[in-house]
Amino acid sequence: MTDRLSRAALVALLAVLGFIVPAPASAAPATATAATSCYGGAVTVHYGEVRDFGPYVTTSRCTDINMRMTGGDADYGWACVQFARAAGCNYWTKIGRNWTTIATDVLNGTRFTVPNGVDLEGSSATFQIAF
Repeated sequence: MTDRLSRAALVALLAVLGFIVPAPASAAPATATAATSCYGGAVTVHYGEVRDFGPYVTTSRCTDINMRMTGGDADYGWACVQFARAAGCNYWTKIGRNWTTIATDVLNGTRFTVPNGVDLEGSSATFQIAF
């Protein structure tokens, strides 16, 4: 309660002095903005063009590496993340039409590739990867 009163007093003092104090933002728009900026930087890749997608380097746009299927005749795909400093994949994840996290809490500047596959050999698929 004391923190609330202190904040209210500070806001009142700043208002008297002529400063504009913005209202606190709600969590929902900030989360939506973060998701939009993360997914807004997604790269589009096509299954079958290369063995592994990448290499990529993580950015500050996302704290996780996310992937979704956006086209093709496959029902779903499989993907994992292989970090440059690791011997193998982290774990295989089933990828559908919704954004799916394939690696969590990844540090900025981390180099990685994404080995991948589809449900049925010969199927086509287009994916997006956000990192």
